[in-house]
Amino acid sequence: MQIAKYLSVLLASTLKFIGGPLSGAALGLNWVETWLCTVLGMMLSVITVTYAGTAFRAVVGRFRKSKPRRFTRRTRLAVKVWKRAGIFGIALLTPLILTPIGGTILALSFKVHRPQIFVYMLLSALSWGIVFTLLVYQIPGVFK
Repeated sequence: MQIAKYLSVLLASTLKFIGGPLSGAALGLNWVETWLCTVLGMMLSVITVTYAGTAFRAVVGRFRKSKPRRFTRRTRLAVKVWKRAGIFGIALLTPLILTPIGGTILALSFKVHRPQIFVYMLLSALSWGIVFTLLVYQIPGVFK
């Protein structure tokens, strides 16, 4: 069933971007199918988190026992990326270092408008998707 393969790649890339190309190659899809499913998976994650972010934050806040620390190594790094490159930097680092969910949450925490998040994350997913997919498919003997 081809649809099950597509859904597997899509779901893998919603959580971790590199999971899409790896699972697509393992399932025997061609690189274009894998690339498209990987991009769709990341964007599904971005759209879901963007629209459900406020409700999710309220639920987490209700169950939190103590206030989160404001200045940690992670938050300082996020602020540094934001000051240097803005939403472009966050979108650029999302497939590499952050997860699609983490990158979207970070963009939302800096109050980036939804359409801007969608555009930058889509451009990032399209470009990094091609790079990762072709790299995975070009490594000899990994899945053959």
